[in-house]
Amino acid sequence: MVEPATAHIVQAELGSRAHALDVTNACNSFVGGIDLARSVILAGRARRALVVTGETPSRAVRKDPSGPAELRDGFAGYTFGDAGAAVVVEAVERGGILDVDTETHSEHWRVGGIPGGGSRHPRGDEYTYFRGDGHELRGVFEKVGTAVIDRTLHRTGMSWDGFAKVLVHQVTVPYLERFAELTGVPADKLVVTVPELGNIASASIGVQLDRVFPRLAPGERVLFVGLGGGISIMTMVWEKS
Repeated sequence: MVEPATAHIVQAELGSRAHALDVTNACNSFVGGIDLARSVILAGRARRALVVTGETPSRAVRKDPSGPAELRDGFAGYTFGDAGAAVVVEAVERGGILDVDTETHSEHWRVGGIPGGGSRHPRGDEYTYFRGDGHELRGVFEKVGTAVIDRTLHRTGMSWDGFAKVLVHQVTVPYLERFAELTGVPADKLVVTVPELGNIASASIGVQLDRVFPRLAPGERVLFVGLGGGISIMTMVWEKS
């Protein structure tokens, strides 16, 4: 919903009175929400936080394009899937979130998105469909490069061998293969969900975490790599306590 914040709907179902707010940043919303929750806890404003995401991007896909031009205009959206995820964030004695880094390239915000629902295009079906050129989007991410990941590895003194898993937002299989090629991350470190679930937007990393969490041992580390329209990239190093 545009208004009120979806957080209030979740809170009403839970019967909570906690502070509630939405955090939006396309497919990086979930990782951004975790980072904000961590910041609030470190500031002493909360003891724990619930970060929730629910995505239904398939509803923003044009099911009956009028021709090749409309098909191409929204082609990147045909991999969309629907999903949700949630995590509880709280302070721990050891481990937890060890490192966070972000990088944004907002000059590319027009590459893809859903323009409707805000003050710029408040109404009209034409603006409720996803628009985006998949080749252009891929080109932008390749142009942006791996600097933020390289910084994270250098700053933490870690190599890929130091991570039990690498959870990365997944758009398509070729995108994921290209990510592995550019970064050098071993294929066995990835948790591949896109062939089964599609591009599940901000729920992607949460779903991957749910799949590997029971098998992680205390002390093992996981790297989150968020990729979002806008363009934004976010990394987070987390150690299971």
